[in-house]
Amino acid sequence: MPGRILIVDDVATNRIVMKVKLAAARYDVVPAISGEEALHIAREGGIDLIIMDMRMPGLSGAQTTERLRADPATADIPVILVTASDEIDARMAGLSAGADDFLTKPVDEIALLARVRSLLRAREEEREYESRAEGLIGFSESAEQVAGFAEAGQASFAVGAEGKIALVAGSEAAWLLRQRESLRPLFREEVAIMTRDAALAIAHQDAPDLFVIDADCAGRNEGLRLMSELRSRPATRHAAFVVVLPAGETERAANALDLGAADVVYRPFPCDEIAMRLRTQLARKRRADRMRDTLETGLRLAVIDPLTGLHNRRYGLHHLDRVAARCRAQGIRAGVILMDVDHFKQVNDTHGHPAGDRVLSKVAQVLKDSLRGEDLVARIGGEEFLAILPDAGLDQVRAVAERLRTAIAALRIPLDGGGELGVTMSLGVTMLEDRPDAAPHALASVDRALYAAKDGGRNRLNLAAGAA
Repeated sequence: MPGRILIVDDVATNRIVMKVKLAAARYDVVPAISGEEALHIAREGGIDLIIMDMRMPGLSGAQTTERLRADPATADIPVILVTASDEIDARMAGLSAGADDFLTKPVDEIALLARVRSLLRAREEEREYESRAEGLIGFSESAEQVAGFAEAGQASFAVGAEGKIALVAGSEAAWLLRQRESLRPLFREEVAIMTRDAALAIAHQDAPDLFVIDADCAGRNEGLRLMSELRSRPATRHAAFVVVLPAGETERAANALDLGAADVVYRPFPCDEIAMRLRTQLARKRRADRMRDTLETGLRLAVIDPLTGLHNRRYGLHHLDRVAARCRAQGIRAGVILMDVDHFKQVNDTHGHPAGDRVLSKVAQVLKDSLRGEDLVARIGGEEFLAILPDAGLDQVRAVAERLRTAIAALRIPLDGGGELGVTMSLGVTMLEDRPDAAPHALASVDRALYAAKDGGRNRLNLAAGAA
């Protein structure tokens, strides 16, 4: 996992030592001697992670971090601060400013590389969501449908929103009770004690936002195994995990981070510090949740027509290409039906566009309800619909088309001023042929068949020439 890391320290020896450790792991290292220089370099872009000394002349590490977080151009860059082991107040100030993690002098190489891998991995996941969202804007027929993704992904979450924190340990009930009672006043989230078996039995609706797991909850490393199991399950895979270890267990901390822990804390720890760390992980987890939700919404909007709830033109044509390829590969048949609501312009002109929208919505629902689960119907134009019927012969496709025509003709749409409105539909029918251009050829054929049905008096279906 390559990355470009900014090292900020006013002491040249410290910068050199850190650079050697990171360069050996093939990271690209950029040095800076002050907080002011770090801010300038970060704003220029291309920095994946910042490792910064807490005590520096001018801007301290905490002050620099606060400025990084306040600037949209640098707000998402992970920051690790380096402190002396006894600088509890400094660590609290750094966490309050938005630092993601801390390393203690002298910096242990195993701990350093594990923290770097963990934060870069999390940052890469965020970038992947952002990249997929940008791709949606290109795929969507309306960029405005998904343009809100960036703002949603960058939105911050109010710390202390409703949720649940689960404390998981072994037989040390007294320790768990002390931690729960210490943390409860500091969070609006529910702070609960949970057994290993209860954690494994969690359903989606009961899943905690964050687990604090003792690494040795039911035997040495059982907590790490529990975390791995929870991260593989649908209900808990997106939870945040903080692992608790005895002081000085650097190698096991590195293992925990590589297995997917968001953070590692050592006993004994000040309650205020772990509370701040948990808030950081809760905020990160909720930001990731929001990005996933908005991505899923963007995916849906990119392929769904918002008025009718059917798939849109772009998806419908893409699906037709896929079905045509499958037909050629497997030697099966598929039907294509193109439909157009008759005299739809008169509906809008006479009754208004709201009535026209209601007609399209009702027609779409009838079409969807009248087809099989494996069939697809898409709205590909103003009042034009396309149905694709895989694994169907001509007689079956023609019978389905006639059923759709009859169902639409029987439809009655209530009007706002009273009364009802009836509509009819003309349909063209064809079959996908075994040829390289099967999809565009079918579209051209079925389009001619549709307009022949309209020319023939409307409210009828017409079979494309050569469809048999």
